Amino acid sequence: MKTELKEKYGLITAIAMVVGIVIGSGVFFKAEKVLNATGGNLPLGILAWIIGGLIMITCAYTFAVMATRYQYVNGIVDYAEATMGGQYGYYVGWFMALIYYPTLTSVLAWVSARYTSVLFGFDITGGECMTIACFFLIASFALNALSPVLSGKFQVSTTVIKLIPLFLMAVVGTIVGLSNGMTAHNFTNVVQKVDTSHALFTAVVATAFAYEGWIIATSINAELKNSKRNLPIALVCGTFIIMAVYILYYVGLAGAVSNEVMMAGGEAGAKLAFETIFSNIGGTLIFVFVIISCLGTLNGLMLGCTRGIYSIAARHQGPRPDIFNQIDPVTNMPTNSSVLGVLLCGIWLLFFYGANLTAPWFGFFCFDSSELPIVTLYAFYIPIFLMMMKKEKDLSFFKRLLMPTIALAGCIFMILAACFAHGKAVIAYLIIFAVIMIIGILFGKTKESFSAR
Repeated sequence: MKTELKEKYGLITAIAMVVGIVIGSGVFFKAEKVLNATGGNLPLGILAWIIGGLIMITCAYTFAVMATRYQYVNGIVDYAEATMGGQYGYYVGWFMALIYYPTLTSVLAWVSARYTSVLFGFDITGGECMTIACFFLIASFALNALSPVLSGKFQVSTTVIKLIPLFLMAVVGTIVGLSNGMTAHNFTNVVQKVDTSHALFTAVVATAFAYEGWIIATSINAELKNSKRNLPIALVCGTFIIMAVYILYYVGLAGAVSNEVMMAGGEAGAKLAFETIFSNIGGTLIFVFVIISCLGTLNGLMLGCTRGIYSIAARHQGPRPDIFNQIDPVTNMPTNSSVLGVLLCGIWLLFFYGANLTAPWFGFFCFDSSELPIVTLYAFYIPIFLMMMKKEKDLSFFKRLLMPTIALAGCIFMILAACFAHGKAVIAYLIIFAVIMIIGILFGKTKESFSAR
């Protein structure tokens, strides 16, 4: 008899899961970039966080509506298949397996190592940092591949821990900043003049990294009580909470130290802010929580990496489905898929170092692999939203047309912002993207149907 997922989560649990899935390392990593991109213009930076958050919220709501129509569908690949057909679903799956998951996982390994290096005084682009990054990558792979249960417990623990530094800085930093005038100073003084439109586009694209992950939350649909009512509420409330927490954290940082000092501090700026508010010992302890938060996000992304090529092989598509759809009988893990996943992470980590952390190795083909793959995913959303608007004729105007149209506008805005922010690097990325997708097309031409189960 087939075992079906039971409805076991209530609304509060679902909201907590959305918040826990999305909040991670991005806000620590990208708050510094947003501040520098806007020249220390705090209101402009907050506007970037708001725009990025609203794009996330409208897209999340639209997918939540789709989740109520396709009740047992979960994950972006399945949504693509349900709306656009099997072939489009395969292309999305190939992109996720070969580009999206390994690029972000490799960046998260470096981000975790980056803050560890700050803690110990190492160079964030030196041999020590990259060695730590490789160790974190392999350790995360081993944890997921050898003990999925332990990996899950680690994920739950880090979900709680990751909120501690955010709430402490948001609350205490804001109170201190308002009392000593630091917040008012940072709100009314701009460190350096920048082109407002270009700065805003760059900052919004940076926030996309921090907001990414909400699509994963739709996978709880089949296990949510009264999902048609509760999933849209959970996604909208959860994403609103995330946006509020991020903005309050950003304002809290402004209450700790001046924007000039924060920008000059570079990668050590966040640690300096925590130490200023909570003393050297307290600040260092809380900064350790930041590192654990980053490792929790890395663990979650590695979970996707280990299953990336398996999700394609399970549908009898891609290279050697007979190899990559195998499941280990003891660990219940797709071992061969996991090995390929960590190999891809290693390749993209090497690229990230050579393209972003040292003198460019790849010439024209250097780009930021922490942001452009996320923007590509927003591009993949566009046909899905359009097809939903075309097919779901019995939905209300608000659900079928208004919210999807706003979500579409948000996706297009994100694409245009990426072009402004990254310039010619977008062309370099698109060439690499096209080559990888063409390889995927060649592997996709099999006799088996993608939708075969």
